[in-house]
Amino acid sequence: MKNMLLALSALVLLVACNKEEDHSDANVHITGTIKGFKKGKLFIQKFADTAMVNIDTIVVDGSPNFESHLKLDSPEMLYLVIDRVKSNSVDDNLPFFAEPGNIKIDTYLERFYSDAKITGSKNNDVYKEFLTVKKRLTDASLDLVAKDIEARKSKNIAQLDSISLQSDQHLKRRYLYTANFALTNAKYEVAPYIALSEIPDANTKYLDTIRKSMTPKVANSLYGKMLTKYVADRKKAEAAPVQ
Repeated sequence: MKNMLLALSALVLLVACNKEEDHSDANVHITGTIKGFKKGKLFIQKFADTAMVNIDTIVVDGSPNFESHLKLDSPEMLYLVIDRVKSNSVDDNLPFFAEPGNIKIDTYLERFYSDAKITGSKNNDVYKEFLTVKKRLTDASLDLVAKDIEARKSKNIAQLDSISLQSDQHLKRRYLYTANFALTNAKYEVAPYIALSEIPDANTKYLDTIRKSMTPKVANSLYGKMLTKYVADRKKAEAAPVQ
């Protein structure tokens, strides 16, 4: 009986040790709170090729707190997706730029995306700064669209020509701002991501300038390698003889 108890104790200890080692290879620790969310599931997803895939599933039952341990080979854009079980809300997707270390995400069930506060990722801080200016540029673009619609209704040709010119100038301004932002922040892995996701059709020379400005660490990251390949493919296509 004594030997059996000793064996059982050893087994319990072994299981406990294994549980502690479950996350030994993780380099990203995510914790957070979703106030008002008591029951449902959270998914952490990323893009793989052209599809979104789950890399972690978190069951929430009674507590608004959640935790995840991940292993990332490189800083990467991830998505915290909430399954509300029964809800008509479409506010269920929160993108964040993850990097090795401790990341904290605090938000609310009813304002899941808009009220989210994310700390612990410098890349995400830089991305948030970019989004702030991008929103102003997007709002200005929408204003021009609204003016264009009104001008078409009234058949005001002079105003339509003016709006068309403003739209062209605004588009150039948006591209230049995005390219300059990526250049200014070329020491962060989010820089090539912004170039690829926001201005993939920009002039190759602008994209190549961003590529050349990346630090060796960023150039060797997921999005750094993608940008390098993308620019190389663009150059090859542009150099090919016209059929």
